[in-house]
Amino acid sequence: MLTAILYGLITAVPIAIGAAIGLRWDLPARVLATLMAFGAGTMIAAVSTELFEPAFKQAGIGLAGVALFLGTAVYVIADHVVETKLGSRAIGPALMLGVFLDGVPENSALGVSLTAGGSLVLVVAIAVGNVPEAVSGASLMRREHDMSLRYALVMWVATAAILIGVTVGGYAVSDAISPTAVSIVQAFAGGATLGVLANGLMPEAYREGGWWVGLATAAGFLLAFVLG
Repeated sequence: MLTAILYGLITAVPIAIGAAIGLRWDLPARVLATLMAFGAGTMIAAVSTELFEPAFKQAGIGLAGVALFLGTAVYVIADHVVETKLGSRAIGPALMLGVFLDGVPENSALGVSLTAGGSLVLVVAIAVGNVPEAVSGASLMRREHDMSLRYALVMWVATAAILIGVTVGGYAVSDAISPTAVSIVQAFAGGATLGVLANGLMPEAYREGGWWVGLATAAGFLLAFVLG
């Protein structure tokens, strides 16, 4: 249980730290873009090797594929609703939504996997990916929304706390759920992560940083792949 709490903290504390930074300071656009791209690279590796691949091997293309698309659909539809309500100002809340929607299945999968020794690459990918999402989302919420800094920080800290609880909960039920159920959670988490990358993190990184952010993405991917 202590390991689950520790892993949950490792993935969730960066959310609170990133949000605090974003609500207090404006980081140079290229620095933030580099962080986003690097985080995207680690998450791409985690999706392919730590989430979808084991789900595919255990559950097969049918269940794993459906869960993958369902995870993506849940995020992109929710993201579209946010954009419809907020228009061009939606990217900040959308990034926080992304942290939550892909964080819940990711941290659930992480908690469940602890019974098999855990996954270092998944922990690193989640933690690294959460930092730029939180910094960027909080910064945009401060600049483009009529929201108090205290209220915004409470929202981000609450999100981080929920994800810690999700990790612990996943570990607590890991012995009671079937391998197929674990695979569905993993594939769903991978799909939600892909939605966040495609609709939020990578377009924003390219817009802020330009053509060269692809190098940072490759660096993040390489690090996560080597760790795996």
